[in-house]
Amino acid sequence: MQAMGVDLKQVKAALKAQVIETPSWGYGNSGTRFRVFKQKGIPRDPYEKMADAAMVHKLTGVCPKVALHIPWDKVADFADLQAHAAELGVSIGAINPNLFQDEEYKFGSVCNADPAVRRQAINHMLECVEIGKTVGSTVLSMWLADGTNYPGQGHFRQRRAWLEEAFAEVYAAMPENMRMLIEYKFFEPAWYHTDLPDWGTSLRIAQKLGPQAQVLVDTGHHPTGTNIPHVVANLIYEGRLGGFHFNDRKYADDDLMAGSIDPYQLFLIYNELVDAQVPDVAYMIDQSFCIEPKIPAMIRTVMNIQTAYAKALLVDRAALADRQAANDVLGAEGVLRDAYETDVRPVLAAVREEMGLNPDPLKAFYQSGYQERVNAERIGEGMSW
Repeated sequence: MQAMGVDLKQVKAALKAQVIETPSWGYGNSGTRFRVFKQKGIPRDPYEKMADAAMVHKLTGVCPKVALHIPWDKVADFADLQAHAAELGVSIGAINPNLFQDEEYKFGSVCNADPAVRRQAINHMLECVEIGKTVGSTVLSMWLADGTNYPGQGHFRQRRAWLEEAFAEVYAAMPENMRMLIEYKFFEPAWYHTDLPDWGTSLRIAQKLGPQAQVLVDTGHHPTGTNIPHVVANLIYEGRLGGFHFNDRKYADDDLMAGSIDPYQLFLIYNELVDAQVPDVAYMIDQSFCIEPKIPAMIRTVMNIQTAYAKALLVDRAALADRQAANDVLGAEGVLRDAYETDVRPVLAAVREEMGLNPDPLKAFYQSGYQERVNAERIGEGMSW
């Protein structure tokens, strides 16, 4: 690695400093659009979700934050939930408003033709801002299911105006240390059009709102063939890359474990991030574990992300710049390929040992007895979404 022009100590330091936020909903019963296959030991409330997230952090050392989805994670006292999380060694991260499950949202939320429904959606987002203030969250993560299924069903420009008006009201209510991350998705559950279909639309809305609004990139929310590293680079260039929802896809929004289908793409995304050294990016996981056991699947995703990051840290930046300047196509691609094909498992194992962790987090989990214990303790219906 020294021969590649990379300082191993700096690589290790960066890996130790990495922060990956896990989603509370990733620990509950979830699944495909067809059925949720329920599992033993599933958390019965947000407090038990925090315990599972704390276990992932304990074994990986890089997952100190837990994203909440409201109202899935609604509790009577959010300050108490935050205190409980702190006792377990984690904290509450992004707050995600739910604008797609209420019966009233059948025809949309902030883009609904009914002003009462639009007001309901805005009030819910404002509620989430207040929750964020209570728990010290600095991220409001916005995703809309709004769209139409048929031509003529909705007025495109009017819907856009309603969307911007709603977001502007919520943006104005946020404290100075909070960011609004605007997610996008090109289709589903709407089939003819969606109101936030791509990164350009999210970027334009963020620019209109102000500096506290940025774009959130869900790696599963793109048409097949989209060059996501290029999207990331463009958002970095505009100063509006706010964060990620990491997962993977084969056909559509499959919500598979990050790096499980296209690990090279994940590496190339991290290559852009390492190259630009972007501060304050929220690295969050958003997956739907359908048949996989919840905690091991989360650990595997974290390990896949760590692997992609480690390989991106090994790219010889000087050599790459030299080959690019010389228009050496194969040489430049070869610099990236050399880093990607490096076996970083020994480095990651050494990093974990230096952090006082088991070098194999998955093996450590299976040996911990944690799953057997919660299977026995959590009698009753586990949380689902």
